[in-house]
Amino acid sequence: MSAIQLLNVSRHWGDVRAVDDVSFEVEQGTMLVLLGPSGCGKSTTLRLIAGLESVTSGRIMIGERDVTHLPPAQRQLAMVFQSYALFPHLTVRENILFGLTVRKVPEAEREKRLTRAVDILGLSALLQRKPGELSGGQQQRVALGRALVAEAAVCLMDEPLSNLDAKLRHEMRREIRALQQTLGMTMVYVTHDQTEAMSMADRIILMQGGRIVQNATPSELYSRPATTFAGNFIGTPPMNLVRLDDARGSVCVAGSRSGKVGVVDSANYVLGIRPEHVRIVPDGWRAVVESVEYLGSSSVLGCRVGGEELSVVVDGVSDIAVGAEIYLHCPDEHIHIFDAQTGERRGTCR
Repeated sequence: MSAIQLLNVSRHWGDVRAVDDVSFEVEQGTMLVLLGPSGCGKSTTLRLIAGLESVTSGRIMIGERDVTHLPPAQRQLAMVFQSYALFPHLTVRENILFGLTVRKVPEAEREKRLTRAVDILGLSALLQRKPGELSGGQQQRVALGRALVAEAAVCLMDEPLSNLDAKLRHEMRREIRALQQTLGMTMVYVTHDQTEAMSMADRIILMQGGRIVQNATPSELYSRPATTFAGNFIGTPPMNLVRLDDARGSVCVAGSRSGKVGVVDSANYVLGIRPEHVRIVPDGWRAVVESVEYLGSSSVLGCRVGGEELSVVVDGVSDIAVGAEIYLHCPDEHIHIFDAQTGERRGTCR
């Protein structure tokens, strides 16, 4: 059963198409992540679902109800904002219960919901503190608590972890995902961080220019990117996109006479190769190492093959120096083929 449906939804401001003919479904009890760079339309899409922006065209369904023109208060959902939106003069307890108090929920019911939320989030000892006395992670938990006590079937989150440091983001990712799965909540989560998306989502919708580029599971998005944009956006380091030349009756890496490519018969394609799938071999594409980046468990070699730049991931500390000449190879089954003009996927060499 679909908890949320967007049917050909658009939001335009004059000639600006912030969201352009977007359609998707969110299954009940699952976590959907809207992913993409700044300005791609992901936050606007979330605000349209919440009712904080009005649609230019299309329909929005929550459960069996058409909520397209309903105000936010009537959509029966909870939302956690990037800024947490906590009242600085209220205690943790008062912040969590604020919405229930405004809606005049009976006191006994408020206390029951509060107890459940603070037990889940570990906030019992902080109820009398003000937001200014809390860490970033604690403030995030208070914002989550406010969403939990609403007991809405749908929870929307707009980049809720962007203000936290890396270690705390990692911890909160796990907590939010565990909370969503434990409570069976339907969650729509907006982020520009691919690590958040890949580690948390049941499904990811990747957006660009107000439109959906790909709607897939994390593993599908990584292993079968629909476009060069999807391939390059997902993965760290990003996918190598290799341009080709026709040369002497064969196809070569652009600017290289030694980098022959046998997987296609024309330069009308772009090859997508993930850095972790490139191998250093005794004989292959001739490359010159231009940079070495040490990341702890691995190193990233920035190489040049003809006129093309390729990143190569090797284990641990690399003993290859800048300026060294090496030879590279990627197995055919790990080479993705895209149309050079449209950027659309044409397949792999499997």
